[in-house]
Amino acid sequence: MSVVELWTFNVVTNPPDLTGYKVEARDGDIGKVDEATHEAGGSFVVVDTGPWIFGKKVMLPAGVIQDVDPDTETVFVGLTKDEIKNAPEFDEKRYREQSYRSELADYYGRRPSERA
Repeated sequence: MSVVELWTFNVVTNPPDLTGYKVEARDGDIGKVDEATHEAGGSFVVVDTGPWIFGKKVMLPAGVIQDVDPDTETVFVGLTKDEIKNAPEFDEKRYREQSYRSELADYYGRRPSERA
């Protein structure tokens, strides 16, 4: 997956505002969307994991989203809970910086067996 594809929604041409949607990993619920963007080549969602990872937030590039169900307000991502839990920590001060996005792209752009 190229860097641009990683930061681009694959599922729908104009996704709805995903804020508040439930987020499902391949192996279960991980939280709710706290923030979502639709920047060309730079889209992402910030997920509030609630008690699952002790109230932390994670930033997921739009390219990891496999499907969006507006009827149930659910976002489905093609990652496991462990892959998300082991991702670089969300940095509220840097999350809009290219250097931070590059760190995330390095992690999410790897094959699943290399994410640890």
